[in-house]
Amino acid sequence: MSESQRPERLAVSLKGFFSSLIELVHVRLELITVEARDEALRLTELLVYGALAIAFLTFGIAFVAVLLTVLLWDSHRLLALTLFSTLFITLGVLAAVVARARMAEGTRLFASSLDELKRDRDSLRP
Repeated sequence: MSESQRPERLAVSLKGFFSSLIELVHVRLELITVEARDEALRLTELLVYGALAIAFLTFGIAFVAVLLTVLLWDSHRLLALTLFSTLFITLGVLAAVVARARMAEGTRLFASSLDELKRDRDSLRP
């Protein structure tokens, strides 16, 4: 092999390497974009359904509480009001504890991308 062919082969090899590297980064960035969009849609859907559930359940429980309080007004009105107050406060505390536990779990945003990047890193190591 002549001396002039070595730099040309090295240049071609480097060009191919950088082309592959750029393509790999491009694919990973597209994956991150898709994951971010999917996560945003999932969170939006979760917020909408969560808000609807909270609103309807609040109205339903409030109307049941009023109905039972009115039914028991003549005989046990203080008992009915105490029971419903205790029930609502307990449910509120329980919801707060569950929400705090869910927040402590963290997010799974970009988990697939991070796994792919770890695999890429491991495959590029000698």
